Amino acid sequence: MREVRAEQEKCMQTTKELPWIIRDLLNKRVPKPIEAQGISLKRAAVLIPLFKAAAEYRVLFTKRTDRVEAHKGQISFPGGKIEEEDGSPLETALREADEEIGLSRKDVTVLGQMDDARTVSSNFIVHPFVGLIPYPYEFKTSAMEVKELLDVPFDVFLSGDSAGENTPVVYEGVTYQSLAYRYKGEVIWGATARIMQNLVNLVKRKLDLPVDDR
Repeated sequence: MREVRAEQEKCMQTTKELPWIIRDLLNKRVPKPIEAQGISLKRAAVLIPLFKAAAEYRVLFTKRTDRVEAHKGQISFPGGKIEEEDGSPLETALREADEEIGLSRKDVTVLGQMDDARTVSSNFIVHPFVGLIPYPYEFKTSAMEVKELLDVPFDVFLSGDSAGENTPVVYEGVTYQSLAYRYKGEVIWGATARIMQNLVNLVKRKLDLPVDDR
């Protein structure tokens, strides 16, 4: 009982200091790259938007429409394919967040870059960046790309009761064995779930909480 209470207190501490914990952690490490070794892999970048609402930090996701080329209907972070005119993967993530959800780059405080991740269904190497954004915010979603927005309390990912699970996920007629988080009837899986798990595990190690490496 005492251990549970201590874990809850650490989670409450995280709610107060989360952006600065993440910033310090990411600034002290070099993101692990994924190299395309003889495989035709495309490159993309995403933004992990973090905001504070009702005294807690939440992560913003998008639910993609069925009209996009890749990842139809999936829960994702704002982001997309790196274009030649983008000066860097970070520029891609900020540009795509502006195009998809109307988030101006001037309103994003970039906290750092995460390790690369690879998609399981579309052969992308993804470069993730964490950004603190203001809230409330007048988001303007792209009707072509975004069906709806989903925000999830960060503590949901810290809680042992809500830890991700390795589970079969059926997508476009193919069954993938994938890490997945479930929240309000939605399933966060694939590269998005792995990116989120990597971020959560960094914070858990900092707070001496149990780490899930599934």
